[in-house]
Amino acid sequence: MKITSNFDSGNIKVIEAVDPLNIQLEINKDNQSDFFQWFHFRLETTPFQNHKLHINNLENSAYPDGWEGYHAVASYDRQTWFRVPSEYANGTLSFEMEPECGSVYFAYFAPYSYDRHLDLLAWAQSQHACELETLGETLDGRDMSVLRVGIPSSDKKTIWITARQHPGETMAEWYVEGLLHKLLDDEDPHAAALLSKAVFYIVPNMNPDGSVRGHLRTNAKGVNLNREWQTPSMENSPEVFLVLNKMRETGLDMHLDIHGDEAIPYNFVAGSEGIPGYDDRLKELEDSFKAALLTVTPEFQDEHGYPKDEPGQANLTVGSSAVAHEFNALAYTVEMPFKDNNDLPDPDYGWSDRRSYQFGQDTLAAIVNVVDKLR
Repeated sequence: MKITSNFDSGNIKVIEAVDPLNIQLEINKDNQSDFFQWFHFRLETTPFQNHKLHINNLENSAYPDGWEGYHAVASYDRQTWFRVPSEYANGTLSFEMEPECGSVYFAYFAPYSYDRHLDLLAWAQSQHACELETLGETLDGRDMSVLRVGIPSSDKKTIWITARQHPGETMAEWYVEGLLHKLLDDEDPHAAALLSKAVFYIVPNMNPDGSVRGHLRTNAKGVNLNREWQTPSMENSPEVFLVLNKMRETGLDMHLDIHGDEAIPYNFVAGSEGIPGYDDRLKELEDSFKAALLTVTPEFQDEHGYPKDEPGQANLTVGSSAVAHEFNALAYTVEMPFKDNNDLPDPDYGWSDRRSYQFGQDTLAAIVNVVDKLR
């Protein structure tokens, strides 16, 4: 029996792995940080034998409330990820499984590999009206990439989509993959309507270093990028520094920052009602977008989510708030669950990569409803 995480986005610490019925594990912290929650590892063992796995010390994880009602995901082929019934008690997540193959992967959510990220960029740039630009390098020397979809002009709106500031929130890049496949489909009516009126700048992965390192929330230096938007630097947060400078170059009329939430089992958005310049125009744009998304897909709801900021109390280090404030634009943080969507539960897959992909596509249909109002 062997347990390894020595691969892209792998993360696990083996405490004891002698008895298949008593496998004891822990999660490594993000580099130079106390954040931890993401796990991804492979178990090589004898098939058709029961195994009991325990991931410990989770009371000290980044979001302990995220483990209640959570079920781990597993895969034999790294393509289809299914849920494994799990229980959380006293700081330990426990699950058991009788694997059908000699090798099985477990993860916190369906991984989105760096190779798949590169494949997505390569495919997108080969499509009509899409251009790939490298903005600079991360601390580990990886490219910071943005895709421009559409031809810029003074009469078109500029819409930015950023995803995966927190690298363990892999559903965010699955969402972007779905959005890109629809936006670059030259037979799709929503795409045609949008690209006649807007140009898109899309960053599928804001944190490639953290993604490869198997981090939950930070970059290579242990910095939470979604608290860097007020004063980013090439020394600590080149990812934000480079993207924000590009936003200033292109201008911006709308921004969606795509995330995942550990604890709340719903899809929801967080707006900019707390920024100093929030007014009736921004409120109407937010309300119109939410109303459209509620109409487009039953996966979205607006009852559960984060408490709204009081006027003038927004945290301007956070991406969507900082962007809404600087550009006086519609900006939302879009959150998807690690668990399931309790409005439409799926015991076999929970909230999944495929549902994230579809949610990204559905969002484009909702943007059609607000694009004419953005300025």
